[in-house]
Amino acid sequence: METTVKEKVEHIINQIRPQLEADGGNIRLVEVKEDGLVLVELQGACGCCPHSRMTLKNGVETILKKYVPEVTRVEDINLGF
Repeated sequence: METTVKEKVEHIINQIRPQLEADGGNIRLVEVKEDGLVLVELQGACGCCPHSRMTLKNGVETILKKYVPEVTRVEDINLGF
């Protein structure tokens, strides 16, 4: 059985999560849309950190795009971008 894009994204997020938890944060996968948009929610310290946009774009998005080519962009539902 072929792995879905959502399953691939969940797997990578589970690999990223320990790094975020080490800084008091977390990440929750909300949805993977057909156009490759991944919606997440940064939680804990990551949800209110002034560097959360950098974490999201330079960290999470870059890693997801590298390992899951179907991903076009990643947005945090709380940041509205």
